[in-house]
Amino acid sequence: MSVETRLDTGRGSRTLVSRLGETLRQAIAAGQFPPGSRLPSEAQLTEAHGVSRTVVREAIASLRADRLVEARQGAGVFVLEPSRNVQPVMLSLSNIDLARVSSMIELLELRTAVEVEAAGLAALRRSPAQEEVILDRHYAVRACLDAAKPTSEADFALHLAIAEATNNPRFREFLTMIGRSLIPRAALRPDDSEADQAAYIKLLDEEHNAIVVAISDGDEDRARDAMRRHLRGAQLRYRTLLRELREAVR
Repeated sequence: MSVETRLDTGRGSRTLVSRLGETLRQAIAAGQFPPGSRLPSEAQLTEAHGVSRTVVREAIASLRADRLVEARQGAGVFVLEPSRNVQPVMLSLSNIDLARVSSMIELLELRTAVEVEAAGLAALRRSPAQEEVILDRHYAVRACLDAAKPTSEADFALHLAIAEATNNPRFREFLTMIGRSLIPRAALRPDDSEADQAAYIKLLDEEHNAIVVAISDGDEDRARDAMRRHLRGAQLRYRTLLRELREAVR
C-alpha cells in the first residue's frame, strides 16, 4: 500500500491514527522506507493523507513506541535498523533463571486478562481494513513457521493487529508496553526434538487460526475462548519449563 494513499476522513480521528500508522508500518516492512531513511515530514504526510497534524503526530508516536522509527531533533523521523526493532529472548535451560520464568508466567496471566477481551472487542468492532491486516499478520506468522524462521516479531504483529481492531488505543499501548519478548513462540527451546518442535508449530498455527477465524466471523464469544486457550497454553508451556528448571538446579 503506497503511503501516498489518502485516508478517509469520514471516520474518527482515532481510526485515522490507526490507519495511517498501519499504512506507514506496511511501507516500512515493504522497504519503501529502508533503515536509515527519513520519513516524509509532518507537513508532507498531512497533505498526502488529508489528515490533521495531530493524527500524523499520534501515528508517528505509535511507530516510535514500537521502535520502528526514532525522531532526531532538527532532522526528522528516521527508520531504525531491524536489529534495533527486535529484542529476542532465548529460553533454554542454560540461560534462564527461575525468577525470570516466574515473571513471564505472571505477565502472561495479565496478558490473558487483557487480550481475551481484546479478541472479543475486535470481533465486534473491526473494520474491513483491520480484518484484512489481521489476516495478513496471521499468514505472515504461518510463512515464518513454514520456513522454520523465528516467529516472535510476526507473532507480536498479529497480536498488535488484534489489539488495534478493538479501536481502543489502550489495548495496543498495553501490548507495546509489555513488548514482544513474551510471545509464546519464545518458549520453544532450541534443544527440543524435531518432533516436539513440529507438534508445537502445528499447535501454534491452529491456535492462531481459531482466533483469527472467530474474529473474522464476528463471533465475540468464540474469539474470547480461542484467545484464552492460546494464552493459557502459553502459560502451561512456561510452567513446564519452570518445572524442568527446578529439576535441573536440584
